[in-house]
Formats: sequence, C-alpha cells, structure tokens
Amino acid sequence: MDKTKRQSKRGGGPRALAAAITRLTAPVFGRRGFAQGAVVNEWAAIVGEHLALHTAPEKIVHAEGGREEGTLHLRIDSGALAIELQHLESQLIERVNGYFGYRAVSRLRLTQGPLPRRRKSPDAAPRALDVAEETDLSGRLDAIDDADLRAALDSLGRAVIGRRGTPPRK
Repeated sequence: MDKTKRQSKRGGGPRALAAAITRLTAPVFGRRGFAQGAVVNEWAAIVGEHLALHTAPEKIVHAEGGREEGTLHLRIDSGALAIELQHLESQLIERVNGYFGYRAVSRLRLTQGPLPRRRKSPDAAPRALDVAEETDLSGRLDAIDDADLRAALDSLGRAVIGRRGTPPRK
C-alpha cells in the first residue's frame, strides 16, 4: 500500500489548526448566540479599542428560531460609560451588524460588573540589540541569498532576541 492511500484512510495530510479550533469552539459560541467565535475575538476591531477595554460581549439572544433582530448582552465595567453607550446604542448596533453583514442585533442590554480577565498582550517593543547580538544575528543571516527572506528573518530575529531580556554578560 503506498503512502497516499494510507494518508487518505487516516484522514489525509496536515490541516490548518484554525479549522479544528473553529469546529471545537462552534458549539460553545453557538449556545451563547455567537454564530462565530470571531465576534468575541475581534471585538476590539468591531467597536474600537477604547470600548473593547471597557466592554465584553456575553451573548446574543434571538427570538425563538430566528437569527435576526437579537439582543446583544454586554458587560461593562463603568457606570459612566454605560450611560454614554445608551446614547451611542444605534452606532454600536450598526457596527455589530456591519460585522455580521445582516441585522443580527437590534437592541443592547448592558450589565455593569467586572470584565473577564484578558490576556496581557506584549505591547512593549523589544529592546535594542547589543553589538555582540547584532554581529551574531548578521552572521547567521549572511548565507541567505534572498533579500526579502533575509529581511524577514532579521526582523524576526531582532524581535525574539530583543524580548529575551537583558543580554548575557561576558
């Protein structure tokens, strides 16, 4: 039996991890009214960075059997911002519906309380490399002929080495 026949019996070759994650998380997000988990993951892109820091989508409740004109339940950490969001409700609904591509939400329900903990993003820029690190990195990249690949690897190397902390003492 050749290799291709064995692979097809076992489910084929390598697949993207995103496909498996989507398949695993779809039932969980579906129970919360989110057709796609991307709404939660891309909340900052949908509503803007400021609102995303102070709000978190909890669920979308639709009428029985429907997928339109739902109520978006939002947790918000500030009473003052809750009042402001009541005035901006139509704009926020428009942004959410623009993301979905149809009128998925027609109302907001705000609940004040603590937001779920967020993972801290590495927002600090990597430190500058010292002379020895610069020399080592450039020496490793000298053998690469493709200029675009060399530039990409140089950028990656600087980010990895620069996040390691203080350079080792010699």
